[in-house]
Amino acid sequence: MKILITGGFGFISTQLSIRFMEKGHAVTVLGRAPNAHTPLKLKYVSADTAVKGSWQEEVARHDVVINLAGASIFRRWNNKTKQLIYDSRILTTRNVAEAMPGEKGTLLVSASGVGYYGFRGDEALTEEESPGDDFLARVCIDWEDEARKAADRGVRVVMTRFGIVLGKTGGALGRMIPAFKRYVGGPLGKGNQWFPWIHMEDLLDAFTFVLDNENVNGPVNFCSQNPVRNGDLAKALGKVMSRPSFLRTPAFVLRIVLGEFGSMLLEGQRAIPAKLLNQGFSFRYPEIAGALKELVGKA
Repeated sequence: MKILITGGFGFISTQLSIRFMEKGHAVTVLGRAPNAHTPLKLKYVSADTAVKGSWQEEVARHDVVINLAGASIFRRWNNKTKQLIYDSRILTTRNVAEAMPGEKGTLLVSASGVGYYGFRGDEALTEEESPGDDFLARVCIDWEDEARKAADRGVRVVMTRFGIVLGKTGGALGRMIPAFKRYVGGPLGKGNQWFPWIHMEDLLDAFTFVLDNENVNGPVNFCSQNPVRNGDLAKALGKVMSRPSFLRTPAFVLRIVLGEFGSMLLEGQRAIPAKLLNQGFSFRYPEIAGALKELVGKA
C-alpha cells in the first residue's frame, strides 16, 4: 500500500512509519519542518497542513492516509494555546478529507482522543457513549466531524480515540520516569482518576489491524481493556523502578502551573476498546504491570 502520514516525526508517527516500512509499504510523511533527515525508503514533504496547498495532491496519490497532525495539549492552556490546539486539528483534518481520493478501498484513519467522552467518573465508556461538553471533548467532536466528511465520497473512515500511549521514546513515561528516578514520583492529586492507557506495540498493532479489516469503521477506542487509576499506575511504575510512589502532586499546584489543562489531568476516562475486542483484536500487553516491565526495563 501507499500510506501517507501527517504530523511529521512525532512520538507515534515515527514508530508507525518504521512499522509500515518494515511491512513493505511505501510511506510518505507530511511535516512542518523545512528539512528532515529520513530513511532512504521514506518520502518526506514539508507542509503546513492547516493551510490548503499543493501538499493535498500527495493525499490524492495514496491508498491510506493516517492523520496525526495536531499541536501538543501538554502545555499550559490559555486562549491562544487552546485556539492552536483546535485549529491545528480541525483545519488539517478538513483539508485532508477534502483531498482524499473517492475511490473504492481508500482509507482515512484520523486521530481523536478518549477526551471525547468528557469526565464521567467510573462509567465504562465504549465507542457508543455520548460525548462530553468540556473544551477537549468539543475539540474531539469537531475533529471527528471533519474526518467523517470523507465518508460522503466513499472513503472508509476510522477515528482512533487514543488513550495515553506508553512507549520507550517519550510520551507520558518520558515525563514520569525522571521524577521517579529522583525519588519524587507519585500520583496526581488524589490519584483516583482513571488512566486509559495503551502500550506502543499494541497501538501499532491496532493500526495494522484497522488497515487489514474492512469491517472496522467509525470511532475506535485505542486503549487497553484494563484502564487503571492514576494512583495504581504510580504504584506499578514505582515497583518496576524500585522507587517510592507516594509523593503526590497537589491538585492546586497542577492548576497553578498548567491552568485548565491541570484540571483535566485530575479527571479521566474509563475507556474500553469494545470495537477492537469485538472484532477479535488481541493485546500483547493487556495489564499495566507487564506493559511497564517491558517498557521501563528497556528504557
